This record gives sequence, C-alpha cells and structure tokens, in this order.
Amino acid sequence: MQARSALIWALGATLVAGTVWGSGAGASEPEGVTSAGTVNLTDESDDPALWGQNYPHHYADYKKTGEQSPTKHGGSRVVRRTPTAEDPRAHTSQSRIEEDPRLVTMWAGYAFSKDFREDRGHAYMLEDQKYTRRQKAVQQPGTCLNCHASVYVPFKKAGNGDLVKGFEMLNAMKYQDAVQHVKYPVSCIDCHDPATMKLRVTRPAFMEGMRAYKASQGVKDYDVNKAASQKEMRTFVCGQCHVEYYFKGPEKRLVFPWSKGLKVDEIYSFYEDTQFKDWTHARTGAPALKAQHPEFELYSQGIHARSGVSCADCHMPRKKVGEDLRITDHQIRSPLAAEAASCKTCHRWSPAEMQARVEIHQDRTAALRDRAMNALMALISEIETASASGKPDAALAQARALQRKSQFYLDFVEAENSVGFHAPGEAARILAESIDLSRQGQLALRP
Repeated sequence: MQARSALIWALGATLVAGTVWGSGAGASEPEGVTSAGTVNLTDESDDPALWGQNYPHHYADYKKTGEQSPTKHGGSRVVRRTPTAEDPRAHTSQSRIEEDPRLVTMWAGYAFSKDFREDRGHAYMLEDQKYTRRQKAVQQPGTCLNCHASVYVPFKKAGNGDLVKGFEMLNAMKYQDAVQHVKYPVSCIDCHDPATMKLRVTRPAFMEGMRAYKASQGVKDYDVNKAASQKEMRTFVCGQCHVEYYFKGPEKRLVFPWSKGLKVDEIYSFYEDTQFKDWTHARTGAPALKAQHPEFELYSQGIHARSGVSCADCHMPRKKVGEDLRITDHQIRSPLAAEAASCKTCHRWSPAEMQARVEIHQDRTAALRDRAMNALMALISEIETASASGKPDAALAQARALQRKSQFYLDFVEAENSVGFHAPGEAARILAESIDLSRQGQLALRP
C-alpha cells in the first residue's frame, strides 16, 4: 500500500474520495466553489472576517487555530496568568526554558535565554510576538513581522504598491514602530488570491530564497508564483514562514540561506562562507548561531516530501461538511491532534497504530536530542574552565568553532516543530553529528 501511494503522489496527483485534483501550475483550489459570494474581496482585504462571509466553513476552522491541542511531544498547554499593563494576556503556553534549563545555557547571552515558550496556534502568532520578554531583552526589528502577522497588504501600502519595497521598509524599522502597520495574524490573503482563490506566495523572502535555491540547481530566474505547481504551492505557502532564516546587514533584510541547498550542512556552510553569527555566546565567546523553525527544510529530506505529500495534505486535510461539501480543514494542527485523520488518506492502519508509529520516531528523536544537549553542556563547561584557567584564545578557537557547529545542528532539530518526524533519519543524523562535534570540542581542549 505504501509503495502504491508513493507512486501516486510522485506522479503529481492526489486521490481523495474518488476525486483527482489537477496539479498544473496555478490550478485553483476546488474548495473555491463554496463561496457564498456576499463580499467583493479585493487585494486589500486583509481582514479574515470579510473572507469568512464568503467562506464561512473555512473561517470557522480558521478561528479554531486558537484552540490548544497538546500531543505527547508537542503542542501547547494553557498556562493561566494575571494580565498586566505591559502584557494583557490572560493565558499563554508553557515555558520551554523552565522545562529544560539547559536551553538557557545553550543560548546564554541571547534573547531566547530570557523567554522561549511552546508555539501556540496561528491565532496567537501576533500577540505572542508583541508580548514576549524577548522584546525587552533586545530591540527586535520589524523583520520579525514576516512570520507573525498578515503583512501582504502592509507591505504593499508601505511600498506604495511595490511589495518588495514595502518589505524592505518594514524590515528596517524597529519592531515597535513596524507593528503599528499590521492588524491581524496570518490571514486568508497571505496565501490566496482574493479573485480566484488560487494559492500564491506573498512573502518576498520566500520568493528570493526559492530563486537562490533553484539557481543552485541550475534553474535561472525562478519565479515561484509562475513556475510552481498547485501541488507544490500546498507546501510553499507554509514554507513562507516555517523555515530557517537570518537578518542580513544593518537593514535587517530577511534572507532564507538556501543558495547552497536546504540541508543543515549546506545552510551551515552558507553561514561559514558569509561569516555570519547571531551573537557571541556569553559563557564561551563562541560566534553562535540560532536556528529558527526549519520545518520546510527538514521535511524536504523526508519520505513524505520525496513521495509528493504536501504540508497541507497532512496538516490541512480535506474533510466533509454536511452531505455534499468537501473543504480543506483550516484549523491547521498536528495530525495526532485530529485522530490521525489525514494519515488515513494513504495509510490504512487504525488511528492508534498511526499515533504509535509517529511516537516511536519522536521518542527516538527526543532521546537523541537529550544526549546531544548533555554533550553540548559538557563542552560549554570545559571551554569555560579552560578560558578561566588562562588558556589563550588561539588554543580555544577550535573548541569554540566546534561548539558553534554542534550547537547549530542540535538547535536545528530543537527548533523544528515535528520532533524529528518530518524526516526521522535526517534528524537522527543531525543529532548524532552534534554529539560527535561536541565530543571533538572536548578533545580539542585536552593537553
């Protein structure tokens, strides 16, 4: 069954409930026929409630992104708090640095060591960015809004119709100034053309990142909105935010580091060539890197990507509404929080069996991650001790370089939100290399 499903996906067609959706470039979503047609949506309609008047079932699902559905290895739990003038939230999610204080050591001297919580649903993406304590720890740039707000219309307005110019303008602003230009978390217009409902990429950083990635494969001047198929778009719209990135130069331009490829090794090589660092580690002096949320990159190395399964196929499965209507579920959550409903499209095992198989991979990833974290903690401690004992910087340089790489590899899996499931073999390889790099760093300090 798996081999047959893989073949079907690889041929570029999706079989759901006896219907074949075409995969040609720009093909429109079949759910577009559900429009109630009560509102004339334009390219400036960024209020999701307006779209909800035409697409009430999709909007009802969209609002459910505010529900928290924890799983064994992920998802947020409701944490009650007393609202204050500085932070009016009545609830948030659990603190990851309280659950594992080793993260404070890994990110010593960086804002994430002050506040890092489990991600909540899309409904909270803007307010959680506004009120994170990281805002106090460091003056963040407007660049952060790219993944925390509906920015398509604000970009166009700031650039007087020029999307890229507006992108550049908001990137360079201080966050507290830039946030005044946005109103909503990610909205319908960020992924859909309001006239046709076709999927589209609206983030310049993804457009530029894909152009650089395709150029590394010999494809010149790649335009994602013209060249990508409907099937690819069901992943690319998610990849606009669920990716690794960095802020380039004093203008804080958002860049996806893909000019050498999507693998962690290729991304790390890019950072080495550009001599980029996010910060200097406060306890060791290492030029450190902070991995972000590389779901797109890790997924690209897994069996589902190779078989043509998109992000939406798993996280936004098609479902039946009433007797005749089938729509894409816009709640956007882990398949495990929905009784593995999306898995049933290709796999004919029970929900309990599917959950058990996923958790086997995640259990193994979590165990390797724990070992990699312990190895990194040992290296950081030994670099501190060697530095305090008067060991010259030249002698510490190799250990610091190994810490930089080990830490980035570990963080690549730590920051990725599938606990390894998007590509279990690749996640295990990355963590194994991280362990080895940390141990090499310890050996480099030996007499």
